[in-house]
Amino acid sequence: QVQLVESGGGLVQAGGSLRLSCSASGPSFNIFAMAWFRQAPGKEREFVAAIVSIHGNTDYLDSVKGRFTISRDTDKNTLYLQMNSLKSEDTAVYYCAARQSFTVKVKTTVNEYDSWGQGTQVTVSS
Repeated sequence: QVQLVESGGGLVQAGGSLRLSCSASGPSFNIFAMAWFRQAPGKEREFVAAIVSIHGNTDYLDSVKGRFTISRDTDKNTLYLQMNSLKSEDTAVYYCAARQSFTVKVKTTVNEYDSWGQGTQVTVSS
């Protein structure tokens, strides 16, 4: 299984920006999709953004469309999430996920991913 380590979280004021990174190590040659999820206190883990390796197609949670951008640098085995115009409701622990089963479709549910990082806290103050 691939190992994932997130970084880049922190405290930011509303309207500010952060860029999260997720470094993959181990057998990462067969990663077919990667994604970001988030989990706020007392809530279930929810899909934020995903990217499919074979063609680069992406998908986003409606509430982050136009504000967040997911990208992947395969040479560096790193996934990114650029977050702009942050809102207090974006406050959560953000998790990186990888899928090592073949897919050409964007996957948006927790059980469709095999490997998870430990999470990084994002706090947006209003």
